[in-house]
Amino acid sequence: MGNSALIVIDMINTYDHPDAELLVPSVRTALPHLRRLIDRARAERVPVIYANDNFGQWRSHHGEIIETTLAGKNAELVRPLLPDDDSLFVVKARHSIFYETPLSYLLSELAADHVVLCGQVTEQCVLYSALDAHIRHLRVTVPRDAVAHIHGDLAEAALRMMERNMGATVLDADDVSF
Repeated sequence: MGNSALIVIDMINTYDHPDAELLVPSVRTALPHLRRLIDRARAERVPVIYANDNFGQWRSHHGEIIETTLAGKNAELVRPLLPDDDSLFVVKARHSIFYETPLSYLLSELAADHVVLCGQVTEQCVLYSALDAHIRHLRVTVPRDAVAHIHGDLAEAALRMMERNMGATVLDADDVSF
């Protein structure tokens, strides 16, 4: 057994996109599970890495991304999940947290061979990130109640695919073992 890292995907979000109306209710449901998972990772000294979209703002950095989301209409969905001083932050531009980011290098520096993926969107960024983690020979865990979806049926199918095709462990957030 190696080390784990908790990766929070795209939760620093303005919710100013076409699917936001469908996504926000699922985020509200996942929020307390996400908060507990992040708190537990921090308490257990597990690295918490935020992998977040830059929303096409190529001159932005994580501080600006956070400021923009806190000024948005759904800041109450962001505020409880903000990075702390020990959190790490990787800016991404596509669906996978690995695509053209330094995440693989960061995980190797942390000697992490296990990633716990939480955040949004289950049937998009979480699914593609789980696949990319799997092909990098990382163990993958996805807490089903700490991921948010746009389409429930696709999210359920994505979770089944991650479990069956990628060997991911899919369970409730309170049952995650780092």
